[in-house]
Amino acid sequence: MAPPVKSGPRYNEMIQADKVRVIDETGENIGVMYTKEAIEQAAGLGLDLVEVSPNADPPVCKFLDVGKFRYEAQKKANVQRKTQKTQDIKEVKMRPNIDTHDYDVKMRNVHKFIGNGDKVKVTLRFRGRELSHQELGMNLLRRVQTDVEEVAKIEAYPRMEGRQMLMVLAPK
Repeated sequence: MAPPVKSGPRYNEMIQADKVRVIDETGENIGVMYTKEAIEQAAGLGLDLVEVSPNADPPVCKFLDVGKFRYEAQKKANVQRKTQKTQDIKEVKMRPNIDTHDYDVKMRNVHKFIGNGDKVKVTLRFRGRELSHQELGMNLLRRVQTDVEEVAKIEAYPRMEGRQMLMVLAPK
């Protein structure tokens, strides 16, 4: 069985290239040298030789403290994760014979959700004999579509799923 793959940059003996381009702790380019020699120089300074750019030819390595380097990379990743906006799908349920005031309240919610950058799934539930009048549902969803035309685009056009008619709106 193979040993577990270590995450993060390679350093010291993990570097596989014979020669590397070395940058010292102040950011000065020292030049290309043998990996063993570079590791010895780094150890002399009390630092590690860390592979910064492994895909370069030859790979670029830097004199750093590995623990500090990993800690700062983790901190940077956490900040990026914190500022990342996830897009949720909010659902608004209606009935085909919805009253005007109820419709206005639902549309206010739709506008609020889209303003927050979320997708909105408009669900129209049919009960009993309403199922035989699907054109009422289509008319209602067309009305929703025209009301949100300037702020949202239709991602999934109205379709029937059992006793429900669904439509998905996404912010423009």
